[in-house]
Amino acid sequence: MSLTTTRRAETAAPILDVLAERWSTRAFAGSPAVDESAIASMLEAARWSPSANNSQPWRFVVARRGSSAFDTIVEHLVGFNRDWAQHAPLLVAGLIEPVGADGRPRALALHDLGQAMAHLSVQAHAEGLLVHQMAGLDAAGLHTALGLDAGLQLVTVSAVGALGDADALHEALRERETAPRTRLERAELVVLDGR
Repeated sequence: MSLTTTRRAETAAPILDVLAERWSTRAFAGSPAVDESAIASMLEAARWSPSANNSQPWRFVVARRGSSAFDTIVEHLVGFNRDWAQHAPLLVAGLIEPVGADGRPRALALHDLGQAMAHLSVQAHAEGLLVHQMAGLDAAGLHTALGLDAGLQLVTVSAVGALGDADALHEALRERETAPRTRLERAELVVLDGR
């Protein structure tokens, strides 16, 4: 599977192609389904991401379009996200296990889930897929609706799939989809450079 368009970042220093070309679409093609080998590779990339004390506190719900889990996730997205995410062929909910088996809080669990999702999204891009992460959801309601263990905390949902047609989006989303990509300047991000 390959992307039909690129929105390569104009970077201030050279970075890996897979990172410069990664972006988050809202225009997903509803089909084809995400290949099972691509799903396995994305989850494997997440599995091997770094974590504090190798605790690996991330967990995932993988929901394929047409499944009851997919429909349940879509129902719990805020309206803005529901409008476009329902067209993705795959939704992945990211969860953390905020307390370890020893009863101690895992202070870096959110950070570790972020690392896992970053690895998952870069692997997805290498597979010719796009990922859009969302926080606009009723996490508590979705947690209950999916019947998840009380020891897990639902944090985010990501839409995964092939690039669709931006013209199918509402006007405001279409404008955001095609607008130039921007980021803060590197100098704005570094608060201290101890040379």
